[in-house]
Amino acid sequence: MTLLLTLPALLLLALVFAVPLLRYGWLSFHADSVITGLQPLPNGGANWLRLIEDERFWQDTVQTLRFAGLSVALELLLGLALALLLHQSWRGRTALRTITLLPWALPTAVMALGWRWIFNDPYGPINGLLQVLGQPALPFLSSPASTWLVVVLADVWKTTPFVALLLLAGLQSIPTDLYEAFALEGGTPAQALRRITLPLLLPYAFLAVLFRLAQALGVFDLVQILTGGGPAGSTETLALYSYLSAMRFLDFGYSATVMLGMFVLLLGLTAVLLLGRRLLAGGRA
Repeated sequence: MTLLLTLPALLLLALVFAVPLLRYGWLSFHADSVITGLQPLPNGGANWLRLIEDERFWQDTVQTLRFAGLSVALELLLGLALALLLHQSWRGRTALRTITLLPWALPTAVMALGWRWIFNDPYGPINGLLQVLGQPALPFLSSPASTWLVVVLADVWKTTPFVALLLLAGLQSIPTDLYEAFALEGGTPAQALRRITLPLLLPYAFLAVLFRLAQALGVFDLVQILTGGGPAGSTETLALYSYLSAMRFLDFGYSATVMLGMFVLLLGLTAVLLLGRRLLAGGRA
């Protein structure tokens, strides 16, 4: 009976997830372009051998992991602080909750255009203010180091509310009786945070990290609009590389291989997180 009830959801997952994944897998063993058409590769795995030897792929892998690691870590810390603030009872909390969700509700393309204007050299408002103060304009979007940080900042600004929303749901699920009993035993708020709040929030934090890690590893529109992968490919991600392979170089077979490589990377990181959570739960038990 349970299987029958879940069958529509399983069919929907197969339609929107499994079918495209199988299509990508099939394409990765073929040469497919608008020039040559669809042709099976002579040795089958030529695209995968090319992927292993592709320095650009590994460079983009490192850049994608660096972006995902820093942005997700910052979003988790800021999201926790924001969730704790919004969980308190004080006047105006509802209005602040609504305002907090606005960055997450904005389309990524619109948000990226806004950040590109803010950090424009020399016409953006930040550099305009620096020039008014008699300081030289800073190359925010033309220096590899600063451009990468701008991309991280834009992503953190947009998606921290999503993490805060998940953690806020976790905070609201914790019974208040636990805090009252802990206070009667002489516990301080800082101790309650460490011994009650954080342990009970771990499942929600884990879920938030999984969601955000999957989104950060597949980031495309933010980077495409904000930097285009530049300067000199310093902000190019795996999703953008796959897009360029298909749309600029018309190599759809290799583009599918890059996407599958990114999918394998995501599966590996998810397995590591699941193992870490299991070990943490075993250690606590």
